[in-house]
Amino acid sequence: MNKPLRVAVIGAGAIGGYYGCMLARAGHDVHFVARSDLEYVREHGYEIRSTNETFQIKPAQVYSNPHKIGVVDLVIVALKATANSHYKELITPLVETKTLVLIMQNGMGNVETMAEHIPAVQILGGLCFVCINRVSPGVIENYLSGRVYIGEFMGSYRQRTIDLVTTFEEAGIECYFSKSLDATLWKKLCWNIPFNGLTIAAGGVTTQEIINDDSFRKLARLLMEEVRAAATAYGHSITDDFLEQQFTVTEGMADYKPSSLIDYLAGRDVEIEAIFGEPLRRGTEKGINMPHLESLYLLLKGLVASRQQA
Repeated sequence: MNKPLRVAVIGAGAIGGYYGCMLARAGHDVHFVARSDLEYVREHGYEIRSTNETFQIKPAQVYSNPHKIGVVDLVIVALKATANSHYKELITPLVETKTLVLIMQNGMGNVETMAEHIPAVQILGGLCFVCINRVSPGVIENYLSGRVYIGEFMGSYRQRTIDLVTTFEEAGIECYFSKSLDATLWKKLCWNIPFNGLTIAAGGVTTQEIINDDSFRKLARLLMEEVRAAATAYGHSITDDFLEQQFTVTEGMADYKPSSLIDYLAGRDVEIEAIFGEPLRRGTEKGINMPHLESLYLLLKGLVASRQQA
């Protein structure tokens, strides 16, 4: 095992809670910064449920303020992208020159925003291809074992990143080194854009209902094709097999509700700009016509605005 790490998890919801608990179980010193579940988790800890096992992390080291944690080896940022304006106050108390900051958020633009506050050389991106939900305070369910890709924001190859991938693997997480973080981001958007977006636009349906409806399924494929075209413009190839795999994987999720749908139904902010707006802007900058994504983006903005005014 690599040397145990001192870890801070910022945003201890589904993603942050799950991966933080996996690292804690493997012997790492993990500290969580949480909001809504703070008092409950302090008393009861976390419970992680998956298809293969259930385990608890109790007691859990949970705080409301990162200043109480101090400097760590690794910061895992699992906030919703809608909270990125709080990066400075949440991250800088945890960081010194050797600290790595791993961004595990949906969408595009997050690593660039983080680089406004800490040196870019310390920033890594982590892309999670997984089905994880927080089902109640302190309880997180993983419906698909999934995998994580970790890469350098600056696009270089460093042993420290390979070591971190190994650390995740030793904690029971399927993890890979990504030579191109940008390429992996575009690939993840092939799922995130159609399924996070259409489940909301279709009136709050599950991914299974999107899969089973011919019209929605065709629209999902059209959205994927637009994402692929934009990725190609940036030098990244996405195969037909990969696009078809997104449907195959989704069929195994059954009645799954993506994170954006859960946030929308709960009246919380939705990551519209990171997941839909920024990819649209980047594609448009390369001259790619993305009419279906543009329509979905505008529709989602309207739906969220109408909900807030109601």
